[in-house]
Amino acid sequence: MIETTETDTRPDLLGLSRERLAATIAPVTDRPFRAKQIYQALYERAIGDFSEITELPKEMRDRLAEQFRVGLPEITSRHLSEDGTGKYLFRLRDGATIEAVDIPERHRRTFCISSQAGCALACSFCVTGYWGAGRNLTAGEIVGQVLAIRADRDLPMEGLNLVFMGMGEPLLNVDNVKAALDILTEWISPHRITVSTVGILPGLEEMARWERRPNLAISLHAPDEERRGQIMPINRTYPLAELMPALKRFPLEKGRRLTFEYILIRDVNDSIRDADQLSRLLSGVRGKVNLIPVNPDAVLGDRMVPPSDERIEAFKERLRQRGWIATVRRRRGDDVSAACGQLRAFGRDPRGVRARAADR
Repeated sequence: MIETTETDTRPDLLGLSRERLAATIAPVTDRPFRAKQIYQALYERAIGDFSEITELPKEMRDRLAEQFRVGLPEITSRHLSEDGTGKYLFRLRDGATIEAVDIPERHRRTFCISSQAGCALACSFCVTGYWGAGRNLTAGEIVGQVLAIRADRDLPMEGLNLVFMGMGEPLLNVDNVKAALDILTEWISPHRITVSTVGILPGLEEMARWERRPNLAISLHAPDEERRGQIMPINRTYPLAELMPALKRFPLEKGRRLTFEYILIRDVNDSIRDADQLSRLLSGVRGKVNLIPVNPDAVLGDRMVPPSDERIEAFKERLRQRGWIATVRRRRGDDVSAACGQLRAFGRDPRGVRARAADR
């Protein structure tokens, strides 16, 4: 049960487009250059308070503070992995909690951000789904994760990579994800942003109509209907028989490919025969395969075990022999539960996690 802490009824400016921001603040100022200054302060400088917009007259700053707020999520904890990965726990205005991850690499930096507070999909390898459903995040709460981590680590917006691979299913919150992307792509190329989905068909159809599309990653994880349904219950609603034709129709710009994410689980989906079956399933699709050894977690018990390095390598090489680009995602941040499938908003009720794990 989420404790409600929301007492501030002022409208939040974070998450508004340029046009909507100008219309919203019209009672305070209808001058376009002032709206531009406020918009840039929100998204380029990640201000947390109107008093920081010193280029505005003080009277205008005071009036803005009286009528509106800036809803940057509150950072309640940070955990830094030995490999430099940072995991952030955010508390939102209504008491909901979400997590996001900052992944520094040699030549780039990636933020893994959430689209929902919780997840209803209950994939067997994912701790977030173990918690159950939460609510959709607003566009401001999505953008706010990026801005808050940037401000905390003193990073520019330019040059960042974003992946919607945190808590939740982005295409079950497609309108707010789209509104957030419309803002974020003013500074970050869509080619540096990836939206990951289990294959929500109505959301895919909506995304196919977007004028500026990010990269698309599909959580696949099994090469046949039966095992995918066991690992991912959503397959019963959107089976591979419907998903694969939809992906073949999905518009791709020249040089771009779909990414197929494939969790490798020992003795479940990791054999050479499985690699051959996966190759046949993907036939006719312009894509690449990202192999992800499952990340063990106490909540999931001892059922989710990664294959040996030799078996992972053999699976990858078999796909390459079949003509596919195949890579293995290097584990990052697992010592602070920041790796793929481990996000849980742990700060919400850690005792509940341990109790539920013991009951399994």
